[in-house]
Amino acid sequence: MKDVHSYWAYLVLAILIFAVINAIVGFTQKKQFKDKDLRIGLFALIVSHIQLLIGLAWYFMSPWYKALKADAGTVMGEKATRLLAVEHPIMMILAIVLITIGWSKHKKKTRDAEKFKTFAIFYGIALLLILSRIPWNNWL
Repeated sequence: MKDVHSYWAYLVLAILIFAVINAIVGFTQKKQFKDKDLRIGLFALIVSHIQLLIGLAWYFMSPWYKALKADAGTVMGEKATRLLAVEHPIMMILAIVLITIGWSKHKKKTRDAEKFKTFAIFYGIALLLILSRIPWNNWL
C-alpha cells in the first residue's frame, strides 16, 4: 500500500503542477476557458482524491499511526516521526480540501479569467502545501 501511495503521488504532482501552470497561463494570457481546461482541473481533483483514499488506507496501517496511538508524546517530540504521523496527513488533507473548494468555486464563475484565477489560487496553494510536507527522505 505504501508503494501505491508513493507512486500515485508522482501522478498527482505532475497533474497538479500542470493544472496550476495551465491556470496561470490561461489567466495571464486572457485565454478562453475551454473543455480542455475544465478536464485538466477535474483530472487534478480526481487523482488527488484517489491519493487521499490510498493515503488514508495506508496511514491507518502504518507504523507511524500505531506509534502515535501508543505514545503520542514521544512521536510529537521526534521531528521525523511527527512529520509522518501528524504533519504530512493533516497538510495533505488541507491541500485536498483546497483543491475541492477551488473546483467548486470555479463552477460558479462566469468569466474565463475568474475560472483560471480560481484554479491558480486554490490549486496553487494546495500544491505548495503538498510540496512543503512531502517526506522527501522517505520518498526519493
